[in-house]
Amino acid sequence: MNEDWPSRRSYRWDAYDVATLARRKEAMGLAVSLVVPARDEVATVGGIVSRLHDALVETARLVDEIVVIDSDSADGTGVAAAEAGAVVHRSADIRPELGSVPGKGEAMWKSQFVTSGDLVVFMDADLVEWDTHFVPGLLAPLLHEPDVQLVKGFYERPMLAADGGGAYDGGRVTELVARPLLALAWPELAGLIQPLAGEWAVRRDHLASLSIPTGYAVELAAVVDTLERCGLDAIAQVDLGRRGHSHQSLHDLGAMAVQIMAAVERRRGHPAPETVALRQFVPGGAGLEILERTVRTGERPPVGVLA
Repeated sequence: MNEDWPSRRSYRWDAYDVATLARRKEAMGLAVSLVVPARDEVATVGGIVSRLHDALVETARLVDEIVVIDSDSADGTGVAAAEAGAVVHRSADIRPELGSVPGKGEAMWKSQFVTSGDLVVFMDADLVEWDTHFVPGLLAPLLHEPDVQLVKGFYERPMLAADGGGAYDGGRVTELVARPLLALAWPELAGLIQPLAGEWAVRRDHLASLSIPTGYAVELAAVVDTLERCGLDAIAQVDLGRRGHSHQSLHDLGAMAVQIMAAVERRRGHPAPETVALRQFVPGGAGLEILERTVRTGERPPVGVLA
């Protein structure tokens, strides 16, 4: 742990070995659920699940279940995940009486109804540079620090193109939107290196107390709400080394930025609409063409308040 970090709870992934963590988990009588929200990730999800299942379910017995929440994929993502060893649920089929909307956060919210672990680890489904140590690295603070509620991963995150730039240049929304917003509204969180990291872990009862944005703002909302509710020392972060994944277009990043800004507005006490009309511009045959999209910015209530 590095006492210089503002959170005072920063670790390296290799602080504890997997066998030690598995024994501690068993002695504490805890179960671990690994959740992978996925949409059209057939190229990567099978390999991710297979490696995690072999290393952490079959061998180390650190993880009790791997659950893939398939968010209306059209490319065989669910089949690939199931064949690799995951339990697969379509997001729309989970508690259908509650309705369904597209989005990563929606899949993560729905996962609470079909998992049973006391500790929940989330991983993205589009990783191409990663290793299985991500999961034990994220679990270690929860297993050793009883007052830690949420653990964020951080890593080098380069652009994967040949001219990708520096080690952290892959986090464009982080650097241009999330970090400036945190600096303005919650400067206590300035020490979080990857506030939008898709690799994070949380205690189930704490997760059940959080409102969940249905889109890409779920990670930022979770750290802000944890800070407000539990204080800075309830948040830890772990250096996971290096992470590579597919990158979205600039226009798609604009939609993500809208969702993050809406979540921040709500947490600053200001109303935010459930949907936002975002107008963007793209080159066309006769000049610029208008690209209009409706961005969903709604949130799901804490699972703990539902009957």
